[in-house]
Amino acid sequence: MSQEATILLIEDEPEIRRFLRTTLPVHGFRLYEATTGRDGLAEAQARNPDLILLDLGLPDLEGSEVIRQVREWTTTPIIVLSARDQEQVKVAALDLGADDYVTKPFGVNELLARMRAALRHTSRPADGGDSVFTLGDLGDLKVDLGRRQVFVSGKEIHLTPIEYKLLTTLIRYAGKVLTHRQLLKEVWGPLHVDEGHYLRVYMRQLRNKLEKNPAHPRYLVTELGVGYRLRTE
Repeated sequence: MSQEATILLIEDEPEIRRFLRTTLPVHGFRLYEATTGRDGLAEAQARNPDLILLDLGLPDLEGSEVIRQVREWTTTPIIVLSARDQEQVKVAALDLGADDYVTKPFGVNELLARMRAALRHTSRPADGGDSVFTLGDLGDLKVDLGRRQVFVSGKEIHLTPIEYKLLTTLIRYAGKVLTHRQLLKEVWGPLHVDEGHYLRVYMRQLRNKLEKNPAHPRYLVTELGVGYRLRTE
């Protein structure tokens, strides 16, 4: 990042606040803190941070209500930090508009990777930005969005229209967890949000075409019980 990104931490646990207060500035982030949901909402409006780290179990408001209110006026990325690891809780937070979900306790490297991915997504222009999207140290996967061409290790790969739409949807939200319902709505439309088998079939086909080892994908990764992510690290 060319300049210091500002992070708003909305968290009532002193240990987490101390840990991140020490860690994040070392990695080039400026940290602001709030210990309640209402203070967090006020800080979000006053500071306009680049990213929000949010605990769900706040003393005054549920974190889900904070997500809902923040999403009424800004698309600032939100990463949930929570000890609640139930799949339905994760899905609900993501469906409300959170960009990612990190379960406590978490490692600093995992959190930093998720933060960088969220910040990269917000810096990508909404219209698709770069006409060529690449992944891997040697550009193993390359997608020419202007020409609708896909290459793996230099070899052009034919994708069906649905496979291509699924891939470009993941590219548009690269690094972000997309729930099954979000992907189904984006690719197949709002009438098909409960047709999970569509997604499983096409994701399997896409992995078979794009991944060197489809059984252990490098890029098209599963978030168990939640959805999928295009990994960019």
